[in-house]
Amino acid sequence: MQYRNVGKSGLRISEVALGSWVTDLKGIAAENVTKETVKLAYDSGVNFFDCADAYSGGAAERFLGEVLKQYPRKELVISSKVYFPTGEGVNDRGLSRKHIFESIDQTLKNMQTDYLDMYFCHRFDETTDLTETLRAMSDLVAQGKVLYYGVSEEWGSARLEEAQRIIDRYNLYPITVVQPQYNLQDRYIEHEIMGTYRKLGIGITTFSPLAQGLLTGKYRKGQPLPAGSRVTWADESETSSNGSDC
Repeated sequence: MQYRNVGKSGLRISEVALGSWVTDLKGIAAENVTKETVKLAYDSGVNFFDCADAYSGGAAERFLGEVLKQYPRKELVISSKVYFPTGEGVNDRGLSRKHIFESIDQTLKNMQTDYLDMYFCHRFDETTDLTETLRAMSDLVAQGKVLYYGVSEEWGSARLEEAQRIIDRYNLYPITVVQPQYNLQDRYIEHEIMGTYRKLGIGITTFSPLAQGLLTGKYRKGQPLPAGSRVTWADESETSSNGSDC
């Protein structure tokens, strides 16, 4: 396994990560397969395990936390995300300070850890002032609950440039990492955003590098979708991984 620094930070992660979007927890057999997948990844040198509070309604975080606790915490790079609804309340979503602070505490409890190595804003929140979001994420770093924070989809160059101006103005901890979709089918970040990443020293951990399995050849024209394949899960949740379509 090869390892790379995340942007200009000192954090090193495996070139392949294990994501948790379509974690199948329906029955003992499915759980055992998932456990073996995590074990195989770890034994193969994968140290980056990515999740989100919205995956399987929080069950993915709880499952991954239970499985990963058998390994030394210092050998793991664990990430999760915040934005999507986690309850029925009006404040149980988005990137407000309230939701971010409440979500990180639940995520840490779910994953049975004292801190996350990386914490992502899962999407951009049009309803919350950007300064409020960035202050909240920076404060989590100051508190030690998060070591590095970043953003995922819907954060284009203009938003990242504005975020950097706010960070500089208030002397906040910087955005360290972004997690956009990137594969041979979807190369939009090459046109403009990748240059912004370089300019700001932000690392990239892409998701869906195999286009949800499309680039593996499993989907054939005129043939039915394979049972249980990624595409059949497409409307149920969100995805994330770095160099892995697991």
